[in-house]
Amino acid sequence: MNTITLTLLLQFAGVLHLGLACAGGLMPRAVNLRTHIAVLPPFIRQLFWVYYTFIGLCLISFGLITFAFAGTLAAGSHLARALCLFLAVFWTVRLFAATFLFDVRPYLTNHFWRLGYHATNIVFAYLPVVYAWATFK
Repeated sequence: MNTITLTLLLQFAGVLHLGLACAGGLMPRAVNLRTHIAVLPPFIRQLFWVYYTFIGLCLISFGLITFAFAGTLAAGSHLARALCLFLAVFWTVRLFAATFLFDVRPYLTNHFWRLGYHATNIVFAYLPVVYAWATFK
């Protein structure tokens, strides 16, 4: 694969990160999150929202860095490969969590949520492949 193609695949990965951040923004409504966490002690509830926000900021950062520096990542410097390896492992673990840990069936109550769930899993499969490719090319 040439560097130009890998650069485009990485830029697409960057855009997909932003899409995941948007999907994450819909998640609280989809699972009625506020009701579920209302019974938690205030500190735990605040801790959850801080973690949720930080995950969103990480997704946005991963996306912007990948999109803006796709050519640099595709060129394959040691730092670029290290970042791509980290992201490949990160998204591989996330794919396994989505596949084997989470049971979201009770929340897939309409076609929109089911389509979104399957779309995010496709993204979770795409991202580790592209980052692994960039790591080992």
